[in-house]
Amino acid sequence: MNKPKLVLVGGGGHCKACIDVIELEGKYEIAGILDVNERIGQKILGYDIIGNDDEIPNLINDGVHFLITVGHMGITSLRNHLFRLIDDNGGVFATIISPLAHVSKHAIIRRGTIVLHFAIISTCAKINENCIINNHALVEHDVIIGCDTHISTGAKINGNCCVGECCFIGSGTIINQGIELCSNVLVGSASLIRKDIVIEGKYVGNPLRKI
Repeated sequence: MNKPKLVLVGGGGHCKACIDVIELEGKYEIAGILDVNERIGQKILGYDIIGNDDEIPNLINDGVHFLITVGHMGITSLRNHLFRLIDDNGGVFATIISPLAHVSKHAIIRRGTIVLHFAIISTCAKINENCIINNHALVEHDVIIGCDTHISTGAKINGNCCVGECCFIGSGTIINQGIELCSNVLVGSASLIRKDIVIEGKYVGNPLRKI
């Protein structure tokens, strides 16, 4: 049986990490990558950069699936824009889960999300659309992760937490049990979140402070 064709949107470092997971999962055939005009014709890990965002309507008509492979380091506007552009035109999104990750059969992973190697998503967790759950991240039971959010490498989201949309949780950060974060929050690496965050912005440290 032929595998569905998958086009990756964004050709930076995160794209390389996504390719590694896609190849290992083995569900899709990567048909190419979209990036800026200057890079058309180049290759990333052996896959061609076949065009720019202008190709999206034609590719939708060809019936390919898409994954947004633009990284998210706290600025989500481009990643959000690309997801909405494809969605508004009726595009189909892949959901990619590394075979090396553990995802509970009772968890929900929405379209366009990628779960990278050795991540753990526990029972009754819900990961919404267009998220990145990065290598070795922990999302515990009954956690809700909003759309367009990146849980970075080694971050730990403990049970019953709620992380809003368009958030970035830095590497090694810990969010204590039952904490809620509003949307548009960026938390620097190795931070500790003990209280709800109700004001959007950038936070860092232990004790946590707004910057």
